[in-house]
Amino acid sequence: MLAAAGLLLIGAAPVASLDVGIDHVRSGKGLLRVCLTADPENFPSCVDDKDAVTRNVPAATHGLRFTGLPYGTYAVAVIHDENSNAKLDTFAGIPREGFGFSRNPPIRFGAPRFAAARFTVQSDAQRQQIGMRYML
Repeated sequence: MLAAAGLLLIGAAPVASLDVGIDHVRSGKGLLRVCLTADPENFPSCVDDKDAVTRNVPAATHGLRFTGLPYGTYAVAVIHDENSNAKLDTFAGIPREGFGFSRNPPIRFGAPRFAAARFTVQSDAQRQQIGMRYML
């Protein structure tokens, strides 16, 4: 029996946990919409990414944990949906609500590319600290 259990573990992919801390949230109103993806084509929206992990948590939350992640390269996007309407509100193309990304890349015109926000999960207890930004 022990030998059979050992054979099952041989092919198991290593998994890890990821802690995401969120700083500089302007208010406790609404939700933080968090997306974790390994797909550069679907970053930052995660709309068409069936493998993306999304979470909606109260805006007063300062962190969350993702568990059971296969080792690999990921990026995180966060939106502070202050009015809970399930989208990032804009005015003349400028976000009216907060946003943030893993690795806190500089923001120029539009969201950063996956390459600017990506990080590698290769051991347990990985951490990303995200600072929220508000344009208006």
